[in-house]
Amino acid sequence: MSTKTIITIERQYGSGGHLIGQKLAEDLDIPFYDGELIKVAAKESGICEEIFESFDEKPTTSFLYSLVMDPYSLGYNSNSFDLPLNHKVFLAAFDTIKDIASKGPCVFVGRCADYALEDFDNCLSVYIHAPFEDRIKRIEDVYEVPSDKSKEVLIKKDKQRSSYYNYYSSNKWGDAKSYDLCLDSSYLGIEGSVDLIKQVIKMKEAQ
Repeated sequence: MSTKTIITIERQYGSGGHLIGQKLAEDLDIPFYDGELIKVAAKESGICEEIFESFDEKPTTSFLYSLVMDPYSLGYNSNSFDLPLNHKVFLAAFDTIKDIASKGPCVFVGRCADYALEDFDNCLSVYIHAPFEDRIKRIEDVYEVPSDKSKEVLIKKDKQRSSYYNYYSSNKWGDAKSYDLCLDSSYLGIEGSVDLIKQVIKMKEAQ
């Protein structure tokens, strides 16, 4: 199956969103960007990769932290030196997402990609969720998170993603109105979720 559509995926932690996006990109034979986006954005912006990783889907509003990190030495562009460091990193990722999307179809996971591409007519935004207990089981079995830590880790990760999305986006993380498609990966499974997204892409491109 070929496509002209760009797919963005926001996901609850432990819902399998990364794997669904990866398999979808493989089936469609298009590029996939999750953690890979950090490397591209760092290279394009001149901000070091370690700085991107420290702010990745974690909103940080501390002005003192930005001063300690010496934003003047980080580059990006001469007109943004007065911005907090977390804003510089977000804007660099934002610009990288738009630049990559302008070159053709691909799959983005997280990092407010749906918001960055809201003016792209060929973009399909997807939100992947699953029941709490199913996600706990997944992060214990697949991610090997210890059972005595899994609940704490899951809640923390979801809070980080939600806070990041709500801080930088005009939409609300997890609200059905913010996305074109919301699906329960525990009900559909990984392959079923991929197949459903592909069917929606076909419908969208047939319009």
